[in-house]
Amino acid sequence: MTVQPIGAALDLLADRDPDRPAVHDVAGGTTLSRREVAERSAAVAAAWSDDVAREDLVGLALGNTADLVVGCAAAWRLGATPLPLPPEHDAVLDVAAPALVVGTLPHPTSGRVPDREPASSWKATTSGGSTGAPKVVVSTGPATVDPDADVAPYLPREQVQLVSGPLHHSAPFTYALRGLMTGHTLVLLDRFEPGAVLDAVPRFGVTWALLVPTMLHRLARHPDVGSADLSSLRHLVHLGAPCPPEVKRWWLDRIGPERVVEVYASSESAGITMIRGDEWLAAPGSVGRPVGGSSFRIVGRDGGELPAGEVGEVVMTRTGGPRYRYVGASARRLPGWDGWDALGDLGWLDPEGRLYLVDRADDVIRVDGHDVYPARVEAALERHPAVRSAAVFELHGGVHALLDLDADADPDEVVAAADLPVRAVPAGVEVVDGPLRDDAGKVRRSALRAARLTGGGGSGRRDG
Repeated sequence: MTVQPIGAALDLLADRDPDRPAVHDVAGGTTLSRREVAERSAAVAAAWSDDVAREDLVGLALGNTADLVVGCAAAWRLGATPLPLPPEHDAVLDVAAPALVVGTLPHPTSGRVPDREPASSWKATTSGGSTGAPKVVVSTGPATVDPDADVAPYLPREQVQLVSGPLHHSAPFTYALRGLMTGHTLVLLDRFEPGAVLDAVPRFGVTWALLVPTMLHRLARHPDVGSADLSSLRHLVHLGAPCPPEVKRWWLDRIGPERVVEVYASSESAGITMIRGDEWLAAPGSVGRPVGGSSFRIVGRDGGELPAGEVGEVVMTRTGGPRYRYVGASARRLPGWDGWDALGDLGWLDPEGRLYLVDRADDVIRVDGHDVYPARVEAALERHPAVRSAAVFELHGGVHALLDLDADADPDEVVAAADLPVRAVPAGVEVVDGPLRDDAGKVRRSALRAARLTGGGGSGRRDG
């Protein structure tokens, strides 16, 4: 098969197997076949055709629903680019100014206009990072696909894919919708919840799932995980943040290292690394080697390239140049590294070219002349079985920790059990009620810090 417009690819898949489920909307209690997705998206495109021009952005405030999938397909048919919107999206609209914003999908029973020439961009998403104002990242990959080709070595065709991350974030959107174009059946959860995941895997025969470390951590703690039937899972992919080694090893033992793949990438897809679980066992902590035409280097504070083993800022590039453009922002470049992206991550390379991540550059805490990396402190705290999640940041010149704990857990015991270096021991600790990471696995350290500086805070505080 050859590359073709996405709408045509969806029609082709529907012709081949019209009654095969394309989308299970679990919360909505609906299932759409391939034929229904093709027909509904064509009818919606006809209803929108007077309001949407080629190369327009179409904002979709539809959550993790079958309607979002249909809306994306309708936008592609019109030569437009879908922009999935977060629940709070006013600031995004100010930046992106889409031609159409949809909160409820029209449901015409029939109608069709000819599909237009595909857009020069197949997706636009808001950045899933933790850095300030909204940033809209528009892919420069056209709205075309080869439905008979693997999109990536870790995204094989014809899978049953579990989607539990928010589709307004880049990674869940990318893998779900690229999967749809290459024959996947999507199992959509309205949000991540461990019990719902453990129920959905055997119920729908899930074969492929994308999770983030905080999801893996919460699943491993669930009382039913030991008896859950996960035998259908052939591929478990995780990304989004460094995965604590104890959590990673638990999953390698639970479903087999050959089934677990870790990916490091950004919303911009400026560079990608990959590592299988069996490879990770030989290089614990690594996020793998570059794939997909990517190259990585480590840069010191003076702008020079650092040798293997030294920590510095990670820069990356891909064959063919940037695969994105920003709306309302500019790419960050380091002096002397034109054509390379600097996304604010710190890390190091080993002599074999494997990348190891350390933390976000902006989040490093300086204590007595030494660097303290919050991600490492969080991972040490989260090893305690009573810790559901942790967040660490600088406050008043010291290390400050927030802990989401099981009932009656002792925060002092948790900190002591972490066995941290003296300079990394939190000077202040708060017990909070609720997750500290969002459904995409991100912890907003700057926002948490700002809330404390302006008088906000958690409950059950123990300040040192």
